[in-house]
Amino acid sequence: MVELRHLKYFLAVAETGSFTRAATDCFVAQSALSQQIARLESEVGARLFDRTSRSVRLTAAGRLLVPSARRILAEVDNARAELDALTGLRRGRLRLGLIQTAGGAADVAAVLGEYRRRHPGIELHVRSAPSAEMVAAVAEGTLDLAVVGLIADRAAPAGLVRQVLARDPLVAVVPGTHPLAGRGPVALTELAGAAGPAGAAGEYPTLIQGARGTGLRHQVEAAFARAGLVADQSFEIGQIHDMVRLAAAGVGITVVPRSAVRGPGSCESLTTGAAVLELTDAAAVNEVSVVYEAERLAPAAAAFLAVLGVGGPGDADGADEADDRSV
Repeated sequence: MVELRHLKYFLAVAETGSFTRAATDCFVAQSALSQQIARLESEVGARLFDRTSRSVRLTAAGRLLVPSARRILAEVDNARAELDALTGLRRGRLRLGLIQTAGGAADVAAVLGEYRRRHPGIELHVRSAPSAEMVAAVAEGTLDLAVVGLIADRAAPAGLVRQVLARDPLVAVVPGTHPLAGRGPVALTELAGAAGPAGAAGEYPTLIQGARGTGLRHQVEAAFARAGLVADQSFEIGQIHDMVRLAAAGVGITVVPRSAVRGPGSCESLTTGAAVLELTDAAAVNEVSVVYEAERLAPAAAAFLAVLGVGGPGDADGADEADDRSV
């Protein structure tokens, strides 16, 4: 009979690629873990790992078992949390995915602080990754919910609910010596035709982009596409504050959410020596949303939604609104 510990050990090996590291993570002897994996393989009637002296790799059967094992263990965790909730939310676990957000757009730091005050017994597991990666993690059950930034025409995995937390206009940050510095709202076509100190007039200026797979990267490239332009792919930086610093230093231009450079919690101080320009494209907006699966929302995750101030699975209006806007 397949036991929960078999699945736990199996996933530990699958995720670490090592029996030794998996045994350490699971606080068991390697020999005991190996025996339990062998029993699991006997139960399912298939070899789950290809083992060599150098590596451990999933077989086709192993790859097939991974998502099912994750879902089974997640359901067990949720059931335990629901039983705990009968006497009050005193313990449990919240697995949360977070993008970079500024205080003015979606102050998740303040929300987490309030959540911790209300539910000090909840164990927090927080992960930061590109939005597309975190949405996939919610779909497969390795995250309970995620705060992400995605453009509206991206299809949501089946069964996920998306609720918008904030809509934040995009702005351009350019060196203070840029020909358009000090102007009112500008079009991206103007920015593309007016290089700063890094290039001669008429050249395409260096575009400092966010990381691939992030919502911001998708939104910026969509804005350039609407303007009939192809966004520069040569300069990629993982952190928004570094993008702003590089633009202020005269390396190129960048496009970021307005709240990243204006207002509480922003990196406005880094714009010294730079100019922040509004864009004429009204559709150039950074949407910050929370994504979750209503059918298996653990009490700890539902409590987070309550602190966040959005409707949970019982809020029909919130769910309908989210369904109209695919991730």
